[in-house]
Amino acid sequence: MHPKNLLIAIVLAAALALGVFVALRMQTPAELHSAFVLPTPTPLPEFALVNQQGEDVTSETFQDHWSLVFFGFTHCPDICPTTLQILSAARKTLAENSQQPLPRIVLVSVDPERDTPELMAKYMAYFGDDNLGITGSLDELKKLTTGLGIFFAKQAGDAENYAVDHSAAVLLVNPEAEFHALFSGTHQVETFVNDVPLIMDAYQ
Repeated sequence: MHPKNLLIAIVLAAALALGVFVALRMQTPAELHSAFVLPTPTPLPEFALVNQQGEDVTSETFQDHWSLVFFGFTHCPDICPTTLQILSAARKTLAENSQQPLPRIVLVSVDPERDTPELMAKYMAYFGDDNLGITGSLDELKKLTTGLGIFFAKQAGDAENYAVDHSAAVLLVNPEAEFHALFSGTHQVETFVNDVPLIMDAYQ
């Protein structure tokens, strides 16, 4: 190749590489504290569960909302109420900061044997209004958790006194009912207050 043509090719290749880099940077919110944004959001799997009012919940329920989704159970002694309190405090702070839209807090029960809609309604009321509690059959629950890579396992115990091991991550689901971002590790109010608006702004 002629030296001049080679130089032009190198310059074009460098420009292309820079363009790809800039495009990727533009798709990733800057200054995130904890959240991992999926390069390609994953549609929620098909499932059929119910909310705390006994109404049907499917993947379509998540459309047109931002949702912070946690998998836990009402008899959980520590991590579940702590995480929900953090999410509730973060949502309150976002509201005070005039954040729009506000994400909805969602608890999906990994203990459907004990977590009836009635119990979920009482439990979710402790963490504010407009929260969504989801329960239902074990088979339908597994469709959702398997599709999202969420772990849970019932531990040995008697019929009414047992624990459930489960993932502690919080998932951010976008208004197209897609798994959009993951919050893992130690959850903090400040993390959600910082990261959620950045992710929403980048999405819009």
